[in-house]
Amino acid sequence: MATALALSMLTIYFAAAALSPSITSASKAVKYSVSSYGAKPDDKTDSTNAFLTAWNKACSSPSPSTVYVPAGRFYLKNVAFQGPCKTKSIMFRIDGTLVAPSDYSVIAKVGNWILFRHVNGVIVSGGTLDGQGASLWSCKAAGKSCPAGARNKMIFVCCQNLEFSNSQNVQINGLTSVNSQLFHIVINGCQNVKVKGVKVTAAGHSPNTDGIHVQSSAGVTILNSRIGTGDDCISIGPGTTNLWIENIACGPGHGISIGSLGKQLHEAGVQNVTVKTVTFTGTQNGLRIKSWGRPSTGFARGILFQHAVMNNVQNPIVIDQNYCPGQKGCPGQASGVKVSDVTYQDVHGSSRTEVAVKFACSKSNPCTGIRLDGVKLTYENQAADSSCQNADGTASGVVQPSSCL
Repeated sequence: MATALALSMLTIYFAAAALSPSITSASKAVKYSVSSYGAKPDDKTDSTNAFLTAWNKACSSPSPSTVYVPAGRFYLKNVAFQGPCKTKSIMFRIDGTLVAPSDYSVIAKVGNWILFRHVNGVIVSGGTLDGQGASLWSCKAAGKSCPAGARNKMIFVCCQNLEFSNSQNVQINGLTSVNSQLFHIVINGCQNVKVKGVKVTAAGHSPNTDGIHVQSSAGVTILNSRIGTGDDCISIGPGTTNLWIENIACGPGHGISIGSLGKQLHEAGVQNVTVKTVTFTGTQNGLRIKSWGRPSTGFARGILFQHAVMNNVQNPIVIDQNYCPGQKGCPGQASGVKVSDVTYQDVHGSSRTEVAVKFACSKSNPCTGIRLDGVKLTYENQAADSSCQNADGTASGVVQPSSCL
């Protein structure tokens, strides 16, 4: 079953690659440099209007276009690059660094920092996004009243470094995102998106700074990336289908998480997800599925976790269907999210806690079709333990700790 799922996802991956947008050679693309419209690489001049002007020129051109950001540090307030555009081939090439306001209230009052919406065929290539999130993190650490990030259908609608919303045929290549105030990169309501060679960096204590968040999207691939942050390296929200994640280094962070799911009563499910060739170093979790302990129509199924290395990970393998932060709105209830057809294949390494495999599934919707194949996890150089509640499945090959399914 795992092999069939992997082959199915591989077919989806190559189909998505074939559909990916392409830009003609730079000599044929019309180039719009933000410097030509007044942007200054001095780290202080507000270059927002210059960026918008360059974008609008590129978007209104019927020919393939390039928005060019030269070297230097460009200060930007909130900016929305809006489509649809006349051309379906826009390269947003960044050689410099885009710098957010250090005053977190500037972004929080308006919404996202950098947003692409209703675009088709956009490639963001290179460069650095500096969210300057430290002041917001400090505010939260001090217990003050700080912008929490308004949520719309379980997703933050402010303070991310970069979001693509309701878009298709998108690529994000070689981008570096540092110190986002909240999420770093968000893919929301999109089709056919390829994220490749990105680097995400934020302090391990930075709250809600998920590296890459995917939600309500289909045909997304995330490849060859290094993510270290204060929350999930990659988080997968409701409505995600046909997601391929491969060759990821995660740490610090909270691991790769499907969820949290099931906060809403009526919620889209997650299905056909492959996570392979990943390394977790010093993270809170490794491979995690979590759902709220409350009624929901949501589900997670057709999940393959393959070729994962755990280096001193607190919870290497975990399904938690009792998620209830602050014990508000859910104590004593059972999760309605149905978790099924989940395979863990070739997962090995070290756990920071004795229980390295924990399946805490819903008492009203037990986990079914859980498969362990070639799992070897140790605790302090000895065999670790496993724990199961309301979980059914099979084990094959060498499985350590012994399966409790």
